Amino acid sequence: MTGQAVAMPATLEGPVDDPASRLGILFDTHHQRLFRLASRLARSVDDAHDLVQETFLRAARSPGSIPFGAASEEAWLVRVLVNICRDGWRASAVRRRAVDDGTVIPDAPGHPESALIARKVVHQALQKLPPRRRAILVLYELDGTPVKEIAAMLRMNAVTVRWHLSVGRREMARLLGDGRAS
Repeated sequence: MTGQAVAMPATLEGPVDDPASRLGILFDTHHQRLFRLASRLARSVDDAHDLVQETFLRAARSPGSIPFGAASEEAWLVRVLVNICRDGWRASAVRRRAVDDGTVIPDAPGHPESALIARKVVHQALQKLPPRRRAILVLYELDGTPVKEIAAMLRMNAVTVRWHLSVGRREMARLLGDGRAS
């Protein structure tokens, strides 16, 4: 045993009398996907765990606002998680008035640390994107979520999602090309 929880897919198609039971089923069904998304949006694994925890705490505080059906539940939970991230990013931006744009020079190709450095540079570049654009890029490029699903999750038009993808890719290319992702 690894000690990790195993998610059993269970969906709720109708009201459940016990909010605690419903929250447990929601957690079992959606926590792994939310953690994957949170780990791509957060700075550390601990922050990702905190994001998922805060998402389910908000769900526990207002169980009546969670829609029924697996897709609707997931969309609601993803929106809550992204909103929590955006709130954190805004607070962090207010605290951080100036950003030090240092240059990152990766090791020679083939070096074992190159992949780690490249991952860090990409993560730092992602942190510089506006919250909504970052969330859309992560959902589409890293999580493989189709544009229509992202649009439904974030309650946006699919054209707007594609625009954010296009602009986000250009911004990432500029940030990574300049080597100023730190």
